[in-house]
Amino acid sequence: MSASSAGPVVQVALPTRDFDSAKEFYGNVLGLPLLFEAGGMAFFAAGSVRLMLGPGQPGGGGVVYFQPDDIAGTAEDLAGRGVTFMGEPVTVQRTESGGLQIRFFQDPDGNQLALMGEVAHG
Repeated sequence: MSASSAGPVVQVALPTRDFDSAKEFYGNVLGLPLLFEAGGMAFFAAGSVRLMLGPGQPGGGGVVYFQPDDIAGTAEDLAGRGVTFMGEPVTVQRTESGGLQIRFFQDPDGNQLALMGEVAHG
């Protein structure tokens, strides 16, 4: 008998106190396409995963990681749209060709978010 996985992640839910502000942030600031709204929730496309925003108590300790093609360029673009990053980029793993870099920030409700991606040396 072989073990099976639980399957791929298809949706992540984030609680929000201010639904309109959260929709604005994820749709217009982060640029995620809005798929639909239903029952006081908004669903955005985030690659192969749906991001659901709904009522609840934010800041529960999880982190949503986004993987842009260009982490530095995306961070610069988001900063221009008003995103405040929590410190400088952190390299969490080094490889021969570069490293895995993470840059943390928060949504308007205080939910932890991060940009994560491979960065080449030099």
